Amino acid sequence: MNDRLVLSPGERRDAVISLIRSAERRLVLSVFRCDDFPVLDELAAAVRRNVEVRTLITQRARGWKRRLKELAALLESTGAHVHRYSGPVQKYHAKYMVADDKVALIGSLNFTRKCFENTCDFMLITHQPDVVSSLNGLFDSDCHTPETPMTEISDSLIIGPDHSRACLTRLIENARESVHIIDHRVTDPAMIGLLQEKANGGIAVQVFGRGDVPPLESHGKMLVVDKAQAVIGSIALSSQSLDLRREVAVIVRDTEMISELNSFIAMLPVKDSAVYIAKAVEEVEEVDDEDEDDEEPI
Repeated sequence: MNDRLVLSPGERRDAVISLIRSAERRLVLSVFRCDDFPVLDELAAAVRRNVEVRTLITQRARGWKRRLKELAALLESTGAHVHRYSGPVQKYHAKYMVADDKVALIGSLNFTRKCFENTCDFMLITHQPDVVSSLNGLFDSDCHTPETPMTEISDSLIIGPDHSRACLTRLIENARESVHIIDHRVTDPAMIGLLQEKANGGIAVQVFGRGDVPPLESHGKMLVVDKAQAVIGSIALSSQSLDLRREVAVIVRDTEMISELNSFIAMLPVKDSAVYIAKAVEEVEEVDDEDEDDEEPI
């Protein structure tokens, strides 16, 4: 089967449910927020057909202290194995799922009704063996030995906070023509400075922030460099996301997928990113450790 992007809100729930239904032996997934009953029902159905379902749940999500406990109890009541992340990073913000060591999902969305219906989010479903293997290894490591960094990771993955800042900095530094970003949390001073430097050097820099992806609500993250490679996943260009949270993103190099992402960006309103970057510089001191999932339950 071919790898594919899922961009439309109307396709997201079906894509997630289809992946869950495809599992015959083992299904692992990270959970930051989940309130979508069709997804929860499918996880329960997977357990009933003797699939080993293992979940890794963040210990913290603003506004979800009680609901995370209830979600863990609900998953355990279905027979799913629930691991509560206890590692050194502040939050387990990564969004990924692996079925039968064969296919993986990496995205920016939570498994919530809002993300399935109203937000701008991005998701990749891939069969790349190195990506699938790396995500399985990350899951097992974060469940059992979260203090120990992984040493073998696919070069198509960016795992935060271990590699986020270095990898994204390198991608932007290497831009020769253009940088397009969908991210309403571009607040890290070093990243803002780098984007300003690239723009001053003649590189076309566009940043689509809050309210710039109508009619959808800002949530997901995407970076496209030179219209030739892209990054999608949970990593924001904020200091907290880059340095203090477990995040996962995937580098997309497939020409057809890149064309699809470029077409998505081309449909957005043209932005004066010089103004956006200047505003970000002014506001960066006001930003603390909040991220998009902190501002309201999404």
